Amino acid sequence: MTTAFDRELARGSAELLHAKRLELSTLEIPPGRGWSPLHERVGEALREHPGSIGEVITMLATVQAILEELPPSPAANRVSAFNELYLKITRRVDGALVTGVNQPEFLELLDIEFAKRYFHALSLWNDDDEDTPDVWEVLFKRARDTGMSRLAAAMLGVNAHINHDLALALIGTWNELGAPEPGDDLIHPDYLLVNEIFYEEIPPLRRGFSTAWQRDLDEFVGPLDDWSQRMLVTVTRARAWDQGRRLWLLRNDAGDFEQARRTMDRAAALVAEWAIVGDRLVSDVGGGWAFLRGLLIRRRERPTWPKRSLSRR
Repeated sequence: MTTAFDRELARGSAELLHAKRLELSTLEIPPGRGWSPLHERVGEALREHPGSIGEVITMLATVQAILEELPPSPAANRVSAFNELYLKITRRVDGALVTGVNQPEFLELLDIEFAKRYFHALSLWNDDDEDTPDVWEVLFKRARDTGMSRLAAAMLGVNAHINHDLALALIGTWNELGAPEPGDDLIHPDYLLVNEIFYEEIPPLRRGFSTAWQRDLDEFVGPLDDWSQRMLVTVTRARAWDQGRRLWLLRNDAGDFEQARRTMDRAAALVAEWAIVGDRLVSDVGGGWAFLRGLLIRRRERPTWPKRSLSRR
């Protein structure tokens, strides 16, 4: 028995989630938004929609070059951290299409639809459009925030892309190819293949973007971080598939569909704000760890002097 969608209940949930997010974040949206001073180049790079995974890769590479020129300094823009990871994963997916999947048409179209959501969010922000999804706004308005680690910035992008964009990309793909029937054993394994790519790319990304003390901590916990982040990818992408199936049932009612999307967006945005709080706490602990580690190192390196003899000459 299918449960009817309660639009008013969803609206109430969205408003509550939005209020809770604002309680966590006091950071104002930068005046004018946009990717200043390169908003014209960003607009030009995103003018066309990709029609193949190769075009997605080309557009991501172009965006990466622009982001690395944006303030606060070369290669320090926080959105570039996510774009770098996204470009690597997309290149891996492109390789998987060649090496063999069950239905390459599905996986390539999903990749294109997926990318369109990210590019659309970049364009909305560039145009100072208030319809920029909340979950992307959380990251975009911190593009120049060097107080936030590049690792956290990349994870904010992953959160937005999986917990908001992926379900919508599935809807776009199913609109073209048809939704899979229950028990489908071809499309879903191709979808899960991307999990394996995430598993392989996230650990080196984490270590590459981490500060020195974070690498020390990473070495201390061993494979635990890798395991926990792999589990996180598995759970969130499985949830996105389920969200896509639920949204698919609402596809013919624009009002219900948009309200469900907004609620999904605001839930993901609240998760993002909590992640930033966690990153700040970790950074504060890291400062104390660095100080303590420095003391220990200096103590080990302190020269030892021979003890003075107590005997008199």
